[in-house]
Amino acid sequence: MLGELAAEFAGTMILILFGVGVVAQVAGGGIGDHDSIAWSWGLGVMLGVYVAGRISGAHLNPAVTIALAVFKGFAWRKVAPYSIAQFLGAFVAALLVRWNYTEVLHAADPNLTIKTQGVFSTLPGNGALPVGEWGAFRDQVIGTAILLFLILAITDAASTPPGANMAPFVIGLIVVAIGMAWGTNAGYAINPARDFGPRLASFFTGYGGAFRDQTGYLYFWIPIVGPIVGGILGAGLYQGLVGRFLPSAEPPEPGRLPTPEPERVEANRG
Repeated sequence: MLGELAAEFAGTMILILFGVGVVAQVAGGGIGDHDSIAWSWGLGVMLGVYVAGRISGAHLNPAVTIALAVFKGFAWRKVAPYSIAQFLGAFVAALLVRWNYTEVLHAADPNLTIKTQGVFSTLPGNGALPVGEWGAFRDQVIGTAILLFLILAITDAASTPPGANMAPFVIGLIVVAIGMAWGTNAGYAINPARDFGPRLASFFTGYGGAFRDQTGYLYFWIPIVGPIVGGILGAGLYQGLVGRFLPSAEPPEPGRLPTPEPERVEANRG
């Protein structure tokens, strides 16, 4: 268990270093744009999964952990420890980003306001567009449902999982696609740890309004509850629409990435 929790911490930390780091670069330094943000988040997920996949299954997201416990037999006793490790990994990574980009963030936003709060945590309408709190909640449910539906499809050993250890790469592409198609209404947190860990780090380092949105609403719960609800819905839809119709196969340990069988190579005899 200790190794699994360390892997979840490390994998989530890598994810946030690239994800929050790129938003700090765009918002604080003016380098990059929406596409660079989407790609960096996807690459961060891919690299985090490569870091943790062999040891813990690389959930990196409490919504993934809970959905796997509900539908895939992942041990419920591990759900809270995994979620805490994911949150701590995100928190530590956000502190590192905050420290590294201190000068840039203070130059762009001396009072550390909502202007750069989006570096660390999500906001309805990305802090500027006319999207309300319930619209953001709906968005998080849908976005995370898409994520879990596709993660289960990619990792289902009874289906056609990517070979040659390519599952982390494909999962990263899923996040890029969600960012490009579903990033407007609520910033595609789709991960309670990804949002709350950096949100708390920003609060402790000067962002006094970190838990509220641009209207003053106590917003922080939406990127926590919405992804959990969406993750369960997405995993349930996959099981109901696809998973139950697949032929039986020897599944990997619950919560693990599928590992392709090594090819047997017969030595030449001459």
